[in-house]
Amino acid sequence: MSAPNPSLRKAMTMRYAVALYMSSVLGSGILVLPGLAAQIAGPASLVAWVALSIISYPLAYTFASLSARRPESGGVYSFARESLGPGAASAVGWLFILWYVTGAPVVTVIAASYLAYAFPLTRTEIFLIAGLLTLGAFLVNYRGIVVSSRVQLAVIVAIVGLLITAVIASAPSVTPANFTPFLPNGYIPIGVSAALIFWSYLGYENVSNVAEEFKNPEKDFHRSILFSVIVIGLLYISVAVATIGTRAYAAGRSVAPFAVMLSNALGIYGAVGTAILAVIIIFGTMNAYTTGISRVIYATAKDRGLPRLLDRINTKTQVPDRSLMLLLGLSWITLLLFYVFNVDLETELLIPSGAAILVYIIGSSSGIKLLKVKSAKKLFPWISLAISIIMLFFVGLPILIALSFALLGFVYRRRSSQPVPVTLEPKGKVPVQG
Repeated sequence: MSAPNPSLRKAMTMRYAVALYMSSVLGSGILVLPGLAAQIAGPASLVAWVALSIISYPLAYTFASLSARRPESGGVYSFARESLGPGAASAVGWLFILWYVTGAPVVTVIAASYLAYAFPLTRTEIFLIAGLLTLGAFLVNYRGIVVSSRVQLAVIVAIVGLLITAVIASAPSVTPANFTPFLPNGYIPIGVSAALIFWSYLGYENVSNVAEEFKNPEKDFHRSILFSVIVIGLLYISVAVATIGTRAYAAGRSVAPFAVMLSNALGIYGAVGTAILAVIIIFGTMNAYTTGISRVIYATAKDRGLPRLLDRINTKTQVPDRSLMLLLGLSWITLLLFYVFNVDLETELLIPSGAAILVYIIGSSSGIKLLKVKSAKKLFPWISLAISIIMLFFVGLPILIALSFALLGFVYRRRSSQPVPVTLEPKGKVPVQG
């Protein structure tokens, strides 16, 4: 008798869900975007931070409700397959791949750049460290969901503690005069900064990708999402206020403003503390997204939206090992391309943002069709869709890359589902040999 097919392990609990939510959302954005947004819109960037903190709950609620309703591996992929069909689902799978393999190099280079602020590193060394961080996330995930979840819990405790310490240490340097003029560049830059800040609030969909591995999805999804949204919003706004109030963003267009803020507050220990904080935050984000998106690839391959060789669960660790290998290999290739062509940070961020926004549009559309809510919360998927569409217009030309990937995924699924033509010889006839 043949052995049963290996399956994903049900090991996710409430505390691990909160850790995964917070480490998915509290990523590189908190290191870079408070300074970058302030450089674009000045103190008025706070409007974008507050607005997105509030409206992130409808986004999070939509994905949490869909996952609690039908917990399947793949998250948005599964929702899209049920509501919009296999072609749209395959497009989601391909968009997630683009999101990861362009986003992972960006965030790991950011972490390594913060190390360079504290220690002398060449550009080549920065990119090599970025590649090692990606490898680390792969190795942790390859050990299994239990190991990955425990790492996430430890990482998020460290992140929250360090961020609170940074804000408190910077408080004496905050000056009210630094918040004026409030609108130095007008209103339009607020929208542009919001499009970039939107990157900071991506991640609520990632936990849906491991819904099949929850022990009690109906209860844990909604409890964990409410707690996570409140804590994440408060942390983001606090860091943005400290960045503007200390004018740390005036240090120049680089990833340095957050480091400058801590250095002003903590003296010679600021740069080292920031470097440690950056590495912990980025590794937490990488680990969380490696976990989630590898499940999307596995689910897509099972439905022939990707090559079937990716449809495999390791019998020992119960993880989609080939999906993990694909993410590692493609991320290293993209990292090399960014190094060779010296792509600027804003463009690097907008490419995965475009892919993520399209995923949110498809996921929100699925929520509108699938969620049957009788309270005012029935508007949440509509709010989520409206926000995503508005953000789409601020991405610019990089959105064409995401649209191309979505189209490739759709076409691949359509072609893979077509039956292979078979030519049958008429009965009683023998093929003539040439």
